[in-house]
Amino acid sequence: MNRRRRPATPSSALAALGSTLALAIAGCASTPPVHLHTLMPPDPPARVTPAPALPPVLVDAIRIPAQVDQPQWLVRLGDGSLAALEQERWAAPLRDELHQAVVEQLVRRHGVIDVRSGAAAPTSYVRVSIDIRRFESIPGREARIEGVWTLTPNRAGPPALRCDWLIGEPVEAGMPALAAGHRRALARLVDGIAANLSRVEARQPAECGLPPNPA
Repeated sequence: MNRRRRPATPSSALAALGSTLALAIAGCASTPPVHLHTLMPPDPPARVTPAPALPPVLVDAIRIPAQVDQPQWLVRLGDGSLAALEQERWAAPLRDELHQAVVEQLVRRHGVIDVRSGAAAPTSYVRVSIDIRRFESIPGREARIEGVWTLTPNRAGPPALRCDWLIGEPVEAGMPALAAGHRRALARLVDGIAANLSRVEARQPAECGLPPNPA
């Protein structure tokens, strides 16, 4: 004898739907949250009045190593191997974070005019090129950046200035501390660039020594 399947009652359908939603919520709850970090300072940098006045700048797109040009934060482990942390990421693509932070600190900390700011373009400015060859994150140990910057006048006359640099900032445990270490390292890099902007127009040789960590 064939038995007819009884149609689902409203209460049983609701119970099944409730079970499905509960499983979906449980699955979402088990997924670790993604933590976003930034190279922008938590507060606007204190403005430093330049003396003498620094020339306007145009900051080129910053070049970074291919291995760190990815959404996941790439870190170096104690055994020397690398790990891409799926749940730890920069708030924007790393090259964009770097460019925005450099421009922000040049403008706010050093009073430099950014020629892309929308104001009337100056006839004379300095092109800032930054090539980061190493961007290393070692949790609990160090935030390290290494590369070269070049300052090139947009007109004939003063020669370009160029400096190689290596900046390492010790950090405590935790990814927020590592991000803060990179912000300090980048601030020192920007201070070093700003210290040389006036040397371009004065036709002085580059001073490649890095300033101390800004307070």
